[in-house]
Amino acid sequence: MPRLTRVITAAMAAAVALTVTATVPAGAAQRHAAKTSPEYYLALGDSLAVGVQPNAKGVDTPTPQGYADQLYAAIKPKDSDLRMVKLGCPGETSKTLNKGGICGYKGAHRFSLTGHTGSQLAAALAFLHFHPGGVPLITIDIGANDLNNCIAKANGSIQAIIKCLTPVFPAISKNLAVTLAALRKAAPHAAIVGMTYYDPELAAWLLGTSAGQQFAQGSVAVAGVFRQLLVSDYEAFKVPVAGVFRAFDTNDMKDMVTLPNGTTVPKDVALICELTHECDPPPAKPDEHANEAGYQVITQAFLATLSHLKHPF
Repeated sequence: MPRLTRVITAAMAAAVALTVTATVPAGAAQRHAAKTSPEYYLALGDSLAVGVQPNAKGVDTPTPQGYADQLYAAIKPKDSDLRMVKLGCPGETSKTLNKGGICGYKGAHRFSLTGHTGSQLAAALAFLHFHPGGVPLITIDIGANDLNNCIAKANGSIQAIIKCLTPVFPAISKNLAVTLAALRKAAPHAAIVGMTYYDPELAAWLLGTSAGQQFAQGSVAVAGVFRQLLVSDYEAFKVPVAGVFRAFDTNDMKDMVTLPNGTTVPKDVALICELTHECDPPPAKPDEHANEAGYQVITQAFLATLSHLKHPF
C-alpha cells in the first residue's frame, strides 16, 4: 500500500484551522525506517492549481500559496519521500487542457513528450507513463474559464449568460469525460479528486445598485448549476469532489455580515471579499483569484474529501 494512504489523516490534523478531526493510524510514525522510492502528487487544472494571485502591480502571478502547495505542505511532513509536480495552466479551459494551446509542455519535467501535442493532459499522461504506480494522488480543477466568455459578453445580464452557457455546459462535460477517462486508464489505482468553484461574480453586490444585487443573486443560481454539472461529471467516473462551492457558503444570501467599512452584505458576498482579491481596495483592481486564506479554505475542502475515502490510494 503506498505510503500516502497512511498520512492523509495525520495531515488533516495538522492543517491550519481544519475542522475535521482524525486519528493517525498505528505505526505511521515509524514507516520511514526503510529507504523507499519517491511518490508524486500531481496537480492539474487552471490558475487556481498554480496558485495565481495579483502582485503589487496587479499582474496575475503564480505563487507558492495555492491550494496545491498548501495541500502538499500538509502531507509532506509525514511523507518525506513525497514530491509535487504542478502542471496547472493559467487560463486553461476544459478544451485546452486536452488539446493544448495556452501553456507549453513539450520536454517539461525531465521526461520526453516527443509526439505529444503539448497539452496539459498529454504532459500528465507522459508523467504517469514514466512513473507507473508512483502517483497516488491527482487533483484537478477545470471548467471555470469556459464560462468567462459568456460572462464578459453578457453585459450584466444573467439571462444572456444562461443563454450563452446552454452549449457550453455540455461541452465541459464532454471534455472532462475525455480527461478523466484518460487519467483513470493511465493511473488506475490513484486517487483523483476534483473540485467545485466559488462564485467571484458575487462581488457585483458591492456596486450598491439594485441591478448589481440582482446580478449577484442570479450568479449564485448559475454557479449552483455549474456546481451540479461538475459533481455529476466527476461522479460518473467515481471521482470524489472537494466542495469548494459549499466551503465558500456560495448560496448563503440570507445571513447578513457587516464588512470592515460598515457595509452590510450577505454572507457569501462577505466571504468573496475575505477570501479572494475581488474586493481589494484601490489602487488594486478586482481579481477573481483566491488569496492565501481562500486557498487555505480550498485546501481544507480537499483534505476533508480525502479523509472520507475508505481506501484512497
